[in-house]
Amino acid sequence: MSAKPLQHFDLGGKTALVTGATRGLGEVAAGALAKAGADVAVCGRSRPDLERVSAALRELGVRAQGFELDVLSKAKVEAAVEKITAEMGPIDILVNNAGVNHRVPVVEFPEEQWNRIIDTNLKGYFLVAQAVAPGMLERGYGKVINMSSIFGGVGMMNQLAYASSKGGVDQMTKVMALEWAKQGVRVNAIAPTYFETEMVTQIRNDPERFNFINERTPMGRWGYPPELEGIVIFLASPGSDFITGQTIYIDGGWTAW
Repeated sequence: MSAKPLQHFDLGGKTALVTGATRGLGEVAAGALAKAGADVAVCGRSRPDLERVSAALRELGVRAQGFELDVLSKAKVEAAVEKITAEMGPIDILVNNAGVNHRVPVVEFPEEQWNRIIDTNLKGYFLVAQAVAPGMLERGYGKVINMSSIFGGVGMMNQLAYASSKGGVDQMTKVMALEWAKQGVRVNAIAPTYFETEMVTQIRNDPERFNFINERTPMGRWGYPPELEGIVIFLASPGSDFITGQTIYIDGGWTAW
């Protein structure tokens, strides 16, 4: 007799590390993992926000602690991962989410913004995964979830560096999945569309852009943050143990066109 189906999605006893966890979809992901029972290392750069999110997660009955983590520095990433492991135990789940954006046409795009976005959104994922994965590989089990975007697979004006970084995330996900599959580490990506978070308030408040997104989305609306929780829990749980190397779109049908 097999276990009850919902037991496949129980993350009790697991420890998760979430980068960019103090706002937007990173905060949603951290909350989802905590609701499923995982202890969470909340990673970011703002100490007040780290404390705020950690305190909220502890109200759910799990261990949660904030850690300052600069994804742009290999040395700082390695030091943070070492500290997290020492204080919270081995990392079973990694959610790579820290990201930035800058929206201007290609011919106006500043080189410094290109470097900032590629270094944060792509190289940062690599550095964190490189620091966390050896422990997972040694233990023979782990889940890596890379936060991508629909713009890793479809084009959008004024999204040069962001779309390029997310296309890179999709390919990085495949390579990591291939290399680590036989050692029990699964690597997948989530590709959301526009979700109603504070990070996109400016777009949300622009009637023209807001209406364009609604019209372009078959469901006729933006995503609601709780609608991301299920896929995060699924990919972090034993319920997805035979899935690796995939980018899963959470987009209201945007990419079905």
